[in-house]
Amino acid sequence: MTKGRLEAFGDAIIAIIMTIMVLEFRVPTVTTFAGLAPLAPKFLSYVLSYVFLAIYWNNHHHLFQSVHKINGAVLWANIHLLFWLSLVPFATAWLGESHLATAPVALYGFIMIMAAVAYYILVRTLISLHGPDSPIALAIGRDFKGKASLVFYATALLLSPFIPAASVGIYVLVAAMWFIPDRRFEQNHGSS
Repeated sequence: MTKGRLEAFGDAIIAIIMTIMVLEFRVPTVTTFAGLAPLAPKFLSYVLSYVFLAIYWNNHHHLFQSVHKINGAVLWANIHLLFWLSLVPFATAWLGESHLATAPVALYGFIMIMAAVAYYILVRTLISLHGPDSPIALAIGRDFKGKASLVFYATALLLSPFIPAASVGIYVLVAAMWFIPDRRFEQNHGSS
């Protein structure tokens, strides 16, 4: 399999995941804008998840622009990441309907931390294949944001039984942290 085919597969899966999320919305029976008000929690959880998926798509793109080859381990690491991302629509729907109940908030965080772990594994697999002095290794560097994300997600999971709203706040913080463009790949390999 070529690198381009793997990228196209990832693009397609993430696009499908994003599409599935919007299909969770049901049209209100009320024909005024007031009929949209009850959808606000679902919409906010949708926006958060959409941003996360867009961040993963963007970073996935940059990741594969900085590599030249793939192998079986990379394919499986990529599938592992896509598995956790495929669970985002379910967790998003449950979170949006839960009024910040503990279990949906915790499940959302668990899926986010597992996706982050899967992304970390994918990055490490690519670095292992390309070497410690490769453009990808130089671009990733110490990976402060990746490691900080894992700590934030773990904190949110621990808080979810006690202060679910704080956990959601942490998820928003992680999204905001990654929403700020990551220039590591552009600085070390050029923009693609």
